[in-house]
Amino acid sequence: MADIEIGIGKSGRRAYGFDDIAIVPSRRTRDPEDVSVAWDIDAYRFELPLVASAMDSVMSPETCVAVGRLGGLGVLDLEGLWTRYDDPEPLLGEIAALPAGGALARMRELYTEPVKADLISARVKQVREAGVTVAASLTPQRTVQFAQTVLDAGVDLFVIQGTVVSAEHVSSRHEPLNLKRFIADLDVPVLVGGCATYQSALHLMRTGAAGIMVGVGPGQANTTRGVLGIGVPMATAIADAAGARRDYLDESGGRYVHVIADGGMRTGGDVAKAIACGADAVMMGSPLARAYEAPGRGWHWGHGSHHAEVPRGTRVRVEQVGTLEQVLLGPALTDDGTTGLFGALRRSMALTGYSSIKEFQRVEVMVAPALRTEGKDLQRDQSVGMAR
Repeated sequence: MADIEIGIGKSGRRAYGFDDIAIVPSRRTRDPEDVSVAWDIDAYRFELPLVASAMDSVMSPETCVAVGRLGGLGVLDLEGLWTRYDDPEPLLGEIAALPAGGALARMRELYTEPVKADLISARVKQVREAGVTVAASLTPQRTVQFAQTVLDAGVDLFVIQGTVVSAEHVSSRHEPLNLKRFIADLDVPVLVGGCATYQSALHLMRTGAAGIMVGVGPGQANTTRGVLGIGVPMATAIADAAGARRDYLDESGGRYVHVIADGGMRTGGDVAKAIACGADAVMMGSPLARAYEAPGRGWHWGHGSHHAEVPRGTRVRVEQVGTLEQVLLGPALTDDGTTGLFGALRRSMALTGYSSIKEFQRVEVMVAPALRTEGKDLQRDQSVGMAR
């Protein structure tokens, strides 16, 4: 793709978000019942290509179990309130009740409580005892400190996640986490991210990760793109990572690394576009925060919302619309695509004639900035449907 001149001294690529592209119908259609949206990673199979974000407003031990029973993978934040306090429920209620002006200061106070190894063990074992696949997340800064505790507790998938995670972190103050060495020493598959470019995705794949999270700053509660000016629109980021996966498959002699689109998806159509651009699964937070079971009680906040020095997130209000099952599987309770997310994915695949996630990654996509506005004047005027 040719660079566009920004000015005499700088050029850059054109990048696209989900709203800029459209999935193109093909010559074939099929029954939705003949479509599988199942996803396999390592030895684990999931009936939904869903990784639920490790965020306190979305995932508690109970909701991790609920997502697992519905066919997805819930990820528990091991640096959240659930590993800092014996009973965080009153604190979750307090956060939900905070006035807008005082939320940041109080959340910072709550998250200064140390993470406790015994609570990490207890939360992981709680999910394991329910009989679902167990995934838990740490930042690179805490990974070495708590890794053995997490492994001893019986985690199935180890998630290492930060705003931007690289295979070549440089520090003059301490020895950084050597991802390649760390992953090689583990007996469980590792998911690592975020990243947003071809090169960063390729380098993370070379560490031995089973999957990489793609996305920097697209989430509803995330302010990274404004605070730091960093980010890549999601359609382009996913497609670049998919290109890295293809090249790494050749380079490694057949090792397939899964691409997980992390954030920026609000509707079933967005989920379908993420898969169409090359994702194997999607990581979602705010859509799940709208479920009645979500611990955020109608509020949603991210990992960076309480950062001690440079917050890169905020607390946002979300409308609770239905049960977790209704949000994920349906029947849809809204006409804007924000519930029944994976039922919508299944129908998108059926209407384009594809029967599996891997096949659907080959669907034709076109740049179509008018997709959401063409012929939708009445919806915009009345703030209904796609105009919500």
